[in-house]
Amino acid sequence: MGQDTQPPEEDRSDVPERVSGDEPLLAARVHRPSDLMRLLAGLLAIGLVIAIAAFAHATTSGLEEDINKGAVGAPDVFVKIAGLVSSIAVLLVPVAFAIERLIKRDGLRIADGVLAAVLAHGVTLATDLWVAQAAPGTIQDALTQPQSGGGLTDPVHNYLAPVIAYMTAVGMARRPRWRVSLWAVLLLDAFTMLVAGYTTALSIILTVLIGWTVAYGTLYAVGSPNVRPTGQTLLAGLRRVGFKPVTALRAEGVPDSADSGDRGRRYIVTLEHGPPLDVTVVDREQQAHGFFYRVWRRITLRTITTRRSIVSLRQALEQEALLAYAAIAAGANAPKLIATSELGPDAVMLVYEHIGGRSVDSLDDAEITDELVRSAFRQVRALQSRRIAHRRLTGDAILVDRAGRVILTELRGGEIAAGDIILRMDVAQLLTTLGLRVGAERAVAAAVEVLGPDTVADCLPLLQPIALSRSTRATLRKQARERSAREREAVLAASEAAKHERELAKAAAHGGPESVQTETKAEKKADKKAEKRALDTALDEAREEDLLSQIRQQVLLIRPQAPVEPVRLERIKPRTLVSLIAGAVAAYFLLSQIARTPLSTVSQADWRWVATAVVFSALSYVAAAMALVGFVPERVGFWRTVVAQVAGSFVKIVAPAAVGGVALNTRFLQRAGVRPGLAVASVGASQLFQLGVHIMLLLSFGYLTGTEKSQSFTPSRTVIAGLLTVAVLVLVATAIPFMRKFVSTRLRSLFAGVVPRMLDVLQRPMKLVTGIGGMLLLTAAFVFCLDASIRAFGHGTATVSYASVAVVFLAGNALGSAAPTPGGVGAVEGALTLGLVAVGLPIEVATPAVLLYRLLTLWVPVLPGWICFNWLTRRGAL
Repeated sequence: MGQDTQPPEEDRSDVPERVSGDEPLLAARVHRPSDLMRLLAGLLAIGLVIAIAAFAHATTSGLEEDINKGAVGAPDVFVKIAGLVSSIAVLLVPVAFAIERLIKRDGLRIADGVLAAVLAHGVTLATDLWVAQAAPGTIQDALTQPQSGGGLTDPVHNYLAPVIAYMTAVGMARRPRWRVSLWAVLLLDAFTMLVAGYTTALSIILTVLIGWTVAYGTLYAVGSPNVRPTGQTLLAGLRRVGFKPVTALRAEGVPDSADSGDRGRRYIVTLEHGPPLDVTVVDREQQAHGFFYRVWRRITLRTITTRRSIVSLRQALEQEALLAYAAIAAGANAPKLIATSELGPDAVMLVYEHIGGRSVDSLDDAEITDELVRSAFRQVRALQSRRIAHRRLTGDAILVDRAGRVILTELRGGEIAAGDIILRMDVAQLLTTLGLRVGAERAVAAAVEVLGPDTVADCLPLLQPIALSRSTRATLRKQARERSAREREAVLAASEAAKHERELAKAAAHGGPESVQTETKAEKKADKKAEKRALDTALDEAREEDLLSQIRQQVLLIRPQAPVEPVRLERIKPRTLVSLIAGAVAAYFLLSQIARTPLSTVSQADWRWVATAVVFSALSYVAAAMALVGFVPERVGFWRTVVAQVAGSFVKIVAPAAVGGVALNTRFLQRAGVRPGLAVASVGASQLFQLGVHIMLLLSFGYLTGTEKSQSFTPSRTVIAGLLTVAVLVLVATAIPFMRKFVSTRLRSLFAGVVPRMLDVLQRPMKLVTGIGGMLLLTAAFVFCLDASIRAFGHGTATVSYASVAVVFLAGNALGSAAPTPGGVGAVEGALTLGLVAVGLPIEVATPAVLLYRLLTLWVPVLPGWICFNWLTRRGAL
């Protein structure tokens, strides 16, 4: 399937079985997404148990009382015997399993179990220490109970959790007899401890969860032993279903798909007698490929367009076999399935008759004829006549054999008894797949000829990127980038030509090139308007329609009344989901900070210092405008730039701090007449200089903070530790090949765009002074705003030095820029509060001071920012 191979005709009865030496070696260990999901589920369950222990004190106390009452009637002899037997068996059963695995030469699995047990023991010790010394009293009461001899029981059992971690990591749960025996012993041990009063119910649950979670975390971190079947296993499996294989050749050029799992490993198998076979091997690891992408699609898309993200190997085998038989029964050309079988507990194989052919993706454009395109639509028509959906009609799923027949492969992701929307999505997908190769006009003409105009018109509402396959969307995005590059080049060329023509016209009108330099201000303004009109005209002329728009236009020529309004397939848009989460986080932190601040503290604030903080907050927008225009050699209106910085206050709430401002400033400069590439370079140069100034100021003020209370001028330990950390990170980045390549790629792009722009700025000293001065003024405005907020609540007694405030602000601002939350919400507040407390400010003053500072610099400017954003948008400045 996917490779043209002529079957050898000589007799192979005496040829030994072999697998192609070109088969890629399988990795010794694999990181299973299922282990990560179980790890996350375990952490969530542990958090839930601790929350129940902390907030449901009455429930946990009642449960303990009920257990104690029920344990009173248990015979003491029975409890002691059961405890002795379970204590011995809980150690003997894992040891017996380890001996059995070592005899079968499976020592790596035992090593994984031992590592998980050691880590689980460490986690239990840490948990016991936390509960005993730092946890709230309700948690301690729920996880422990008093002992008769004094003291408390252990919150987590130091031997039970490692045993569970070991059992899970070595895979005892996949062997029924071992699983039953071990769980019986564990349950007996837990029962005896509970009845004897040595533990609580929540303690046992937490112990099991810790062992289970640590085991899967260990397996995901170090990787599980790879049990994927090899080519030799495949040959043995073929013999079991009656074939006599000779060789197995791994098919090349078969891409993986994340749309509905990996498509499996392909082999072309030659037999002693008869034609060769196409064999697909699917195992659990391949099936897990793209799992998180499928989960995300299932969350964001409506259920009518999504399939189950998790299916068993047996279900996948049955689904593909059913689709293969149903497609042939419908009259479509599909590979004939002749055998299926399991290859052990973790893999299955599907045996097809061999198809010698090439995929549409591998054909040259000249080889894709109109008849071939029509034949592809005929296959889809045959499937849809029995309401069968393919759901993966990409170029590599459509094969053309030596006779020119079109054959549909990759049926595993299909559906029978499919709904109308799914069938229409197939038509939209095939139109796009073939349109990418032959153009919209030929693809639509062939579809109308085969399927009819009504069927083709009905697919227009599904002709949207979200309804297409992942690989198709990637191709469309690539074309969009290429199209944008061509449009940009055409606009730049047209702009240069128009500018040259205007200069020639001016020279002719004024009598020579020298007189052009004396043109009036009105003439310069007219030149700018003419240049803008020329750019708009050139952009309109250079604009190219994307493929989906071209397909819609071709269909509308045939059916003008066809519906074009896209069907809503998304349950929720990613941007909306991120905004909701960010808004909820922001509201939580804001309300929690307000709740922690007593009204009496607010009423006692010194409003003169509050007014001073307001002034410095407003001054920061002027400074931000200076920091931007200082790195733009072109003339940009200063006060309009100030308004744009105020508008950035609104953008920061709906996007991370390091992203929203950069995007808004870049867009603002482009609309102000700066070329797109130069606008990006200007903003990049400003950000690079700002980073350098930020680091320099942080080190300088940190140095001063460490020496202000000492006689000798020596740097603080914090600064030295920070410098050593930076040095270690640089060494790591340069020592690891992947990190070195990552850093060099980014630096290369930086020097290719930003550095030349910086050289342009260096030729204008006043611009450079404005930019750097704006950055220093911006930092000073924020530092003085934070200091004024502190003095508003400190009443002259609880204040710290300017150097300490500057260090706290710079560190908090760095965390806010790195935090993914809008405006750095949460990260900045926590960092500033902890920093102020660390430099000696009482928390009763630090908390309201940080709240006031964030209100003035983040929350209060939101409404003015929204007004400025809309004003600039209406005027075409954004």
